[in-house]
Amino acid sequence: MAAGEFEWSDLRYFLAVARAGKLTVAARQLNVEHSTVGRRIGALEQRLGAKLFDRQPQGYVLTAPGERLLGTAEAMETLASAAQQEIGGADLGVAGTVRIGAPDGFGTFFLAPRMGRLAAGHPELEVQFLAMPRVFNLTKREADIAISLSRPKQGRLHARKLTDYRLRLYASRAYLSAHGPIETRAALPRHTFISYVDELLYAPELDYAPLVAKDLRPRVRSSSLVAQFMAVKAGAGIAVLPRFMADGEDDLLPLLADEVEISRTFWLITHADTRTLARIRVAADFIAREVQEARTLFLPEEPRPRR
Repeated sequence: MAAGEFEWSDLRYFLAVARAGKLTVAARQLNVEHSTVGRRIGALEQRLGAKLFDRQPQGYVLTAPGERLLGTAEAMETLASAAQQEIGGADLGVAGTVRIGAPDGFGTFFLAPRMGRLAAGHPELEVQFLAMPRVFNLTKREADIAISLSRPKQGRLHARKLTDYRLRLYASRAYLSAHGPIETRAALPRHTFISYVDELLYAPELDYAPLVAKDLRPRVRSSSLVAQFMAVKAGAGIAVLPRFMADGEDDLLPLLADEVEISRTFWLITHADTRTLARIRVAADFIAREVQEARTLFLPEEPRPRR
């Protein structure tokens, strides 16, 4: 390929494809036709004299030159955002897009009912809210803010502790009526335990069975905590659920509450390159404030030793 004059705006298209992996998805995010994205990528490769993507059946995969360009393009994106904030921030206010990734239980039961207040307080801010049972890669800009069960041990990431939270074992009244009371841990393996799919377990902190009872094996599994919650409510079995989800449900009862209580932690993660941008800082502060104001949902009793 023959190198030519560089067109800076092509980097927006390059970043969108690098993150999405597909032209159609990138086109939706950029609000253009997919043919436009393909044309701009082709033009960028022509100007740089390098192939940036391998076109594979599963999508667009970065080549070695593409990987090298990705770091530069992301740094330029960050600098552009910082410049906009520094020069025009006072006039523009909090504007742009902020993407928040959270586990489905915390995201659905706690964050979702509160997202309207964040949006209402900042009319120029677009809030993209992902409530999914997965880990979000902030380096690849899958999210601007991620709620995690683990504090990151590597990468240019900043971790802010939101809160500890407690979990108990629950069953529905209907399940206990049909199967009888559960009064000892030894009885638990005889019941239908609902938990995660092992190979889809996105955080080791979610492997509760060994903490609950010896030889406890799940018989109903789901990758989604919300699905597990709904299964318990429907009388399908018993499961470990966060107290902030289950304690307010009249048809759910805690089991062996004096013996089985687990503690975990939510962390708010941001990337070092973007955490000071106004839109990200405002959203992160909003989440932290909402969690603090609702602290008794997560810690309804005096703390017990972490297991």
